[in-house]
Amino acid sequence: MTNPLAAGSLEGKRVLVTGSSRGIGADTVGYFAEAGARVVINYRNKEGRANKLRDAIRAAGGNAITIGADLTDPASVAAMFETITSEFGGLDILVMNASGGMESGMAADYAIKLNRDAQVNLLNGAVPLLGDDSRVVYVTSHQAHFIKTTPTMPEYEPVARSKRAGEDALRAVIPQLEESGIGFVVVSGDMIEGTITATLLERSNPGALSARKEAAGRLYNVSEFAAEIVLAATSPVPAGNTRLVGDTSGFAGE
Repeated sequence: MTNPLAAGSLEGKRVLVTGSSRGIGADTVGYFAEAGARVVINYRNKEGRANKLRDAIRAAGGNAITIGADLTDPASVAAMFETITSEFGGLDILVMNASGGMESGMAADYAIKLNRDAQVNLLNGAVPLLGDDSRVVYVTSHQAHFIKTTPTMPEYEPVARSKRAGEDALRAVIPQLEESGIGFVVVSGDMIEGTITATLLERSNPGALSARKEAAGRLYNVSEFAAEIVLAATSPVPAGNTRLVGDTSGFAGE
């Protein structure tokens, strides 16, 4: 996938992508860096992968730092923003990519803590660093975005409902964000081939990925969806603050 952003088009911009040591987040942060932005690679426990990505970006002439932070720990998030302030002086783009809830061994309320409570806390902490004409992008799935009107797989429903709760909580503050010159966009995509979530869903519900692919006609891969995220961060805010990626014919309402 070719970077949709022109080289140098984000020179001087400062970007944080949560959960960016691998997968969609890693490709997203890579596109931003190639366009000249200074980027923060955030990870929870994949320090080695984060550092490898940082080194690759630097070797290509980019500017990147890594910061480990557990988004469900307010003190950890606060420390991350202190480091960003010290290193970059602020932010121009925040991509809220990190999410979860299907991991084994987590508490029953982990999905809602990460996908709603932690996202609200993350945005609250970022607002003082975001200036006029900045952008916040919240990454979600069609299965979560449309969960109020379109049922999803039982294995994914708790995650879907927690992500929709996070989206609703963030949408509630759009007027205040706009008053501060901060644009907000929800990027919603179908199942993405090559992601951890798709792998876990296929493991718990064999055939789920192929069934969705057949229904949709095609599914985006990691790099294609990452390209949509960077476009959402740099294009005018769409109507309804929502960028829908891929087929939505099987989903109703919002």
